[in-house]
Amino acid sequence: MSAPIQKVCVIGAGVMGAGIAAQVANAGVPVLLLDIAKEGEDRSAIARGAVARMLKTEPAPFMSRDAAKLVEVGNLDDDLEKAAECQWVVEAVIERLDIKQALYARLDKVCGPATAISSNTSTIRLASLLDGASEQFRRRFAITHFFNPPRYMRLLELVTGPNTDTAMFDGVVDFIDRRMGKTVVVTHDTPGFIANRIGTYWLQHGVNQAVEQGLTVSEADAVMGRPLGIPKTGIFGLLDLIGLDLMPHIARSMTEALPREDAFHATVREQAFIRKMIADGYTGRKGKGGFYRINKGESGREKIRESIGLVTGVYEPAQTARLPDALGRDPAALMFSDSRYGQYAWRVMGDTLAYAASLVPEIADDVVSVDAAMRLGFNWKQGPFELLDAIGPARVAARLQEEGRPVPALLRAVGDGTFYRIENGARQFFGTDGAYHDIPERDGVLSLDDIKRRTKRLAGNKQASLWDIGEGVACLEFHSKMNALDDKILAVVKESVEIVGRDFRALVISNDATNFSAGANLGTVLFAANIAAWGEIEKTVAEGQRVFKAMKYAPFPVVAAPAGLALGGGCEVLLHADSIVAHAETYAGLVETGVGLVPGWGGCGEMMERLSRLPGVPKGPMPVVASVFETISQAKVSKSAAEARQMGILRPTDSITMNRDRLLFDARAKALALVDGYAPPTKPEFRLAGAGGRTGLGLAVHDFAKRGIATPHDVVVAGTLAELLTGGEADAIDVVSEEDMLALERRAFMRLIRTGPTLQRIEHTLVTGKPLRN
Repeated sequence: MSAPIQKVCVIGAGVMGAGIAAQVANAGVPVLLLDIAKEGEDRSAIARGAVARMLKTEPAPFMSRDAAKLVEVGNLDDDLEKAAECQWVVEAVIERLDIKQALYARLDKVCGPATAISSNTSTIRLASLLDGASEQFRRRFAITHFFNPPRYMRLLELVTGPNTDTAMFDGVVDFIDRRMGKTVVVTHDTPGFIANRIGTYWLQHGVNQAVEQGLTVSEADAVMGRPLGIPKTGIFGLLDLIGLDLMPHIARSMTEALPREDAFHATVREQAFIRKMIADGYTGRKGKGGFYRINKGESGREKIRESIGLVTGVYEPAQTARLPDALGRDPAALMFSDSRYGQYAWRVMGDTLAYAASLVPEIADDVVSVDAAMRLGFNWKQGPFELLDAIGPARVAARLQEEGRPVPALLRAVGDGTFYRIENGARQFFGTDGAYHDIPERDGVLSLDDIKRRTKRLAGNKQASLWDIGEGVACLEFHSKMNALDDKILAVVKESVEIVGRDFRALVISNDATNFSAGANLGTVLFAANIAAWGEIEKTVAEGQRVFKAMKYAPFPVVAAPAGLALGGGCEVLLHADSIVAHAETYAGLVETGVGLVPGWGGCGEMMERLSRLPGVPKGPMPVVASVFETISQAKVSKSAAEARQMGILRPTDSITMNRDRLLFDARAKALALVDGYAPPTKPEFRLAGAGGRTGLGLAVHDFAKRGIATPHDVVVAGTLAELLTGGEADAIDVVSEEDMLALERRAFMRLIRTGPTLQRIEHTLVTGKPLRN
């Protein structure tokens, strides 16, 4: 059994190496970041500069500024011996075999036999890296291929060799999984591994076909995007994100490594206009632009999004391409359409799916690994074989045959069947042996999707459901659009509290979606306001308060397990839970002021109670009120769960789970740990700042307005929030009950919802997805 990983060394402070070091630090583990020595006083300037850049980079590689303090910088000439202190060394230097092998020879002398060493290479095979290496080095070496940016991309491709010490790398894999939050996919030692082998083929083929078929950049991305379950960047937007200058290097490496008969070679065509773009500095988002660019116009203030003509090479205003609804919703209808969009979809995605099918088992043991790699490495909603199932494998095979093109053996073998099926509640995959096999369950992983296949829901409607997740714990799941909260969800929350109180030991609130909850359903609020149904709005606010407090004071523990957005009402759900187990990428905040409102479901009081209990908070009402006022009035949103803890949304006793796949399991474990001896919390009482505190907050708002930071309606909203947080008519010496705080929230909410500027903000947000500063 390998020693626990307590310190990591990353060699190479470029974008990838620095990002890997940052993710190790995000896991709370010290990391040594090394690069070549630089002449001058600061010989470690390259590594030090990388850390400084990451502190300014958006999206941020560090989950908090405290994480950056765990990075120790150094250089290869003076500090390589320190690598011996580490249990794992990650090499992330330039993709040159000679440079990597020279570094390995030095590491072999410095590091003891208990130190695992891996390369982050994306193109060079393990066998080539180990050519000439000692037996001891071969035993402790593997490839651990992270994807960029390492904090946000969940995929890690693992390549081991015949001599790799399995027990040693079991410890590394466990660290990468649990502490760094990555899904580890085992790949074979082939060029480009899984994701880059298929993804690069898809990207290059997509460019070539767009040029040949005369599609615009926008049209190609509209086809090769959301209709096929691919991010809206599509082909060209993704290339801008990756960097146009990187693709020729990857293609060259793959071309040199792959046999001449591989279909990849047909995609490698030099496009003269792309060569010119790179030469002129149009390398994508990191350069002056790419296939898309932002032109500020003659005034310098107007922003015009432009795309390059694939024939002319000239930038023109980008036109939004829209597919007919029937094609935009159904990948099969799109790919088998006779339209020019259908022809493009078939030639690009049809060929890509066939290519993927031809590579199993060359690149991986099974289709499950391939699908996971493409979902997590390229953010496809479905992997190639899942997409084949959605289209129909037999239909794809028949068309390939009709066109006189080879049908991959695996596609022929599955015949009229599918690559996945459900058998006795278990999800199975079609293997290369022609038989179906259960997809293995991972220890410490619990999925609502798996639970839904095996059980019937306990309660629910179209917006929310209650599920039995085992061991006496139920899970409340929101599944409305963006998991926005409305009266239907409140009804299920209320019913869930009753059911769990009667039949279960604890409740978890979570879901498998990208976002926990984007807040209250603003559409229903705006509709009610437009018909002046003020009584109905106030009734919904009051009902939300009653339901959330019933959850808070229920006779059983409630654990909220958010991931992604937890905004507004979604954040208020967290604030009413006994405990939070948050995925590391949780972005939480009370953002109601952005739409001209204040939190109405108890969020203000809960934030004040949380902050008043934090160690180190000065005594007296004003420091807490001022802090809550700043957080809510500025609609602050955490950029990670670690930042949510710094904001007071997460308490010191709350937990952070790095791996999204483990969130529900960890939340259930936390709920069970709270069961024995559980007692509901006592109701808080508040001593607020009164009129004097309100005056102080008002002066701050007036200063913001004077400096042009606060708009006229910001002043109105902030003034209403200040009155709420300081107790309304209450004096500073009065005790304000929780019920009184809720009444203050309702009154403030109803006052603002009746104002024209607030309704304008709500409507603007619903239409554009962006806040209105009025």
